[in-house]
This record gives sequence, structure tokens and C-alpha cells, in this order.
Amino acid sequence: MRCGIGYDVHRLVEGRKLILGGVEIAHSHGLAGHSDADVLSHAIADALLGAIGAGDIGQHFPNTDEAFRDMSSLEILRRVTKLLADKKARVINIDATVIAEAPKLAPHVPAMRKKIAQAISLSESNVSVKATTNESLGAIGRGEGIAAMAIATVEQE
Repeated sequence: MRCGIGYDVHRLVEGRKLILGGVEIAHSHGLAGHSDADVLSHAIADALLGAIGAGDIGQHFPNTDEAFRDMSSLEILRRVTKLLADKKARVINIDATVIAEAPKLAPHVPAMRKKIAQAISLSESNVSVKATTNESLGAIGRGEGIAAMAIATVEQE
């Protein structure tokens, strides 16, 4: 068994959709980024890559490459999962937390779990997504951005 940790943060801006775990969430602002800026999926992708010692999403999906502009982060997860399979590894479990002051994310967690599980070919029961606030502290607490962290357990032959 191997474990990897992932973290991502993006700032909130006007004129973008808010997408977390592949789910579009109604909000006045979205996350700035080269892809769809889905911090939850990015944190999970980094955790998966870390578990097999394969770097991070910036190495595999650089923001300098126009091929990845506005790419769905669920597609990133699918590609990372294929990379794991190529290295004879499979995902066992994902545990992730999204940190945001607004909007309230709890109603969207079941849909996030479902989309993430589908993208990485894992049972929903092995994908945990939680949401919390930063208790009004720092940039996230002021509503300037959203962050996510994740841990992945992977089995590799």
C-alpha cells in the first residue's frame, strides 16, 4: 500500500463557473485557473500521482499548454487513473476536504462523490468528501478563494 497527499487552492473571480468535484455549483464567483480550476479534483489528482511517485498535475498538465485550457478536471482524474493502471497501481481509497466560506457545499457532496468515483473507477463507498470553513481566517476565510486537500491510498504490484 502507498499513500499520497494533495493540496490545491484557487482564488474566486467573477465570470467563471464554480466547479468542485466535477459538480457545477451556483455561486456569484468561480475559481480562476487554466483548466476548470476544480480544486477538489486537482488535490485528488496530486494525491494519486504522489502515491506512485509520479510528480504532480503541473508536470502532467502544465498551465502553459493550451491543450489543457478549460479541461474538465474529471478528465484529468481519468487520465491520472490510466497512468496508475499503466504503472500497475489501483486506487483503494480517497479522503478529501474542501475549505470554503461560501457557498454551503454539504448539499453537493453526494454528487461530488459520485462523479469522482466514476472518474477514477472506484466505488462511491471508497470516496470520502467533506466540506468545512476556515472560520473567517485568512484569504479563504475572507471568501477570496477555495482550497482542497486529499489523501489517496493506492495498491501497486
